[in-house]
Amino acid sequence: MPKAYAYTRYGGPETETFVDAERPVPGPGQILVAVRAAGVNPVDWKLRAGFFRRPGDTGEPDSPRVFGNEAAGVVEQTGEGVTGFAAGDAVFGNTVSGGYAEYALLPAAVTAHLPEELSFADAAVLPVAAATAYDGLRQLDLPAGATLLVTGAGGGVGVAVVQIARAFGLRVVGTASEAKKDFVEDLGATHVVAGPDLAARVRAAAPQGVDGVYDLVGGDVLQEVAALLDDRSRLISAAARQEVERLGGAPVARARTTAVLDEVARLVVRGDLSPWVTRTYPLERAGEALRAVEEGHTRGKVVIEVGA
Repeated sequence: MPKAYAYTRYGGPETETFVDAERPVPGPGQILVAVRAAGVNPVDWKLRAGFFRRPGDTGEPDSPRVFGNEAAGVVEQTGEGVTGFAAGDAVFGNTVSGGYAEYALLPAAVTAHLPEELSFADAAVLPVAAATAYDGLRQLDLPAGATLLVTGAGGGVGVAVVQIARAFGLRVVGTASEAKKDFVEDLGATHVVAGPDLAARVRAAAPQGVDGVYDLVGGDVLQEVAALLDDRSRLISAAARQEVERLGGAPVARARTTAVLDEVARLVVRGDLSPWVTRTYPLERAGEALRAVEEGHTRGKVVIEVGA
């Protein structure tokens, strides 16, 4: 039986386990993929912890839920209505059935062909962080030469935002811890130390002001940096949907299309975007991979590799 790594109820790491999973059957608009690599993201453990349950929902998952929202692999089978993909194609995209597994279902509408220049590991980390970064920057639509403030610039999405923004011709000011100063500057951003009185340090780093804010932190940080903008239509957040709307901004609007995945892959091929895969684990050590991300001890992206 194919193996998958899942959680059986909401809670901590004790809810995680390997399960025998039936090989999925692709439905209309879906693709069955033999997984070669799966990206590990904070949203994975947050789903397990129950962060995204609706208010009043005290129930548990109906069945084990496989971790993972992005994967790359080889097409095994296509569902009804799928065109442009065939068995044997190398692809990457968002998942329907979870990526920490030997087989996964991907929606054809959010799946792209893997360029020859990209490895499965590099492609596997693009659908969540890089695509979110790209969508938000297109939403802001700042002109070349404008100054963008990125809060949380040293995190998974922030790293992609900084790089893509630079490729779009923007000047970037990025907030991050002192420990990530060199890392953020290597990405091409002006580093500002996160912490109290952040707005004053941003003003010092960008005396002409900032033209847009891409928030990845929320909370007090979002509240403080919002005051740097006269035009709140240039304020977006991927961390605090309701809060950013109260401040006159907007949450990041995800496109979730093949076209976006194609574009972020082209950015990687051109050398404008590095996936920053820094650690890989075999599927048998999926729990360790998730712990590394959950405990915040990683810099760059973590990938689970599945048998070739």
